[in-house]
Amino acid sequence: MRHFSFLAEEQLARLFHRRPAELSLETDPALLAAALGATLYSPGTRPGLADDVVKLGARGCVSQVLCLEDSVPDQELAAAEENVLAALSRLQDRSAAHDAGSLQTPMLFIRTRSPEQMLALARRGGPALRAVSGFSIPKFENETGLAERYFEALGEVRRLVGGGHRMWVMPILESPAIIHRETRTRALAHVFDVIKQHREDVLAVRIGATDFSSAFGLRRSRDLTIYDVQVVASVIADIVNILGRPGDGLVITGPVWEHFVNTERLLRPQLRSTPFEAADEAALRQRLLRSNLDGLIRETELDHANGLLGKTVIHPSHVPVVHALSVVSHEEYLDAQDIVDPANGGAKASPYSNKMNEIKPHRAWAERTLLKAAAFGVAAPDVNFVDLLEASMQ
Repeated sequence: MRHFSFLAEEQLARLFHRRPAELSLETDPALLAAALGATLYSPGTRPGLADDVVKLGARGCVSQVLCLEDSVPDQELAAAEENVLAALSRLQDRSAAHDAGSLQTPMLFIRTRSPEQMLALARRGGPALRAVSGFSIPKFENETGLAERYFEALGEVRRLVGGGHRMWVMPILESPAIIHRETRTRALAHVFDVIKQHREDVLAVRIGATDFSSAFGLRRSRDLTIYDVQVVASVIADIVNILGRPGDGLVITGPVWEHFVNTERLLRPQLRSTPFEAADEAALRQRLLRSNLDGLIRETELDHANGLLGKTVIHPSHVPVVHALSVVSHEEYLDAQDIVDPANGGAKASPYSNKMNEIKPHRAWAERTLLKAAAFGVAAPDVNFVDLLEASMQ
């Protein structure tokens, strides 16, 4: 896998100062977690699931969740499980029929309802589950010992699947104990403790903002970001405060963006026209506005500003937006290299001579930026987000 691998050689040479790294299940998990990007959720009931996975991989999707939880009605769960297992079996067959590297498919995760469901899927699917990289765990908490049961189940799933296949979990923080202020600090501390005990099994931590909002009967419109919903923004801030400290190396991904169809606007668009000055780029701006993607752009930028990397999405049109925004600018890259250079110390003007780089205070930011640069690449000096998005959406 490699971000932007669908672009032609001429486009890659023009757009990137440093190209994204090639990824595999043997890649350093820290880089894999940083490279998850826009993780696309697909209901387990969706017809043609295996074909969708292959198609999405060819279009640049690097991580995908096959959901057997909230997106599936209870009465359709058995059929959804069969559908997912059949899709995984087909993907395994396709993988075996292709040479290594000739078929790019996303990292796949199954969102399960319980540890027992994980085990049942592994018993029924066996080697077919080698098509997945792990499980996305909803309503993760350890107040009742549930988290420990998930990790125990993961070990048994690995044994059932066999072949030494590597698997991770991605806990989703969305339980009531985390939402409610009076129990939040203790619940997050317990979550952090159990993650530390099983750190090698956790790829990234996800945030379930839909559940956070529903606890208060709220739902944000496309004109607002999750950071405008203060009661939810405070939960995100506490999650980053406790789980997102640089020394712990945990990647926390941004909450879901759920809008994709044009609706009547109440507030002004959130996308300035200046970066889209060329005639063809003006058409791209209108396309983004019609598809509700200006709100996604703003929220993704705020995710990054608040220490989150990657994002849960529910529509293929969201993927290129999140990935284009994740490419490190040439200016940021030079700053980061300057800061981690052991020959430097104290404070000095940045390579672009427009800000001050303080070597010690900015080091954690620089290390995180260089990890993101490896995952998504570094833009050429004269290339911006619009250039990257235009190439990705052609």
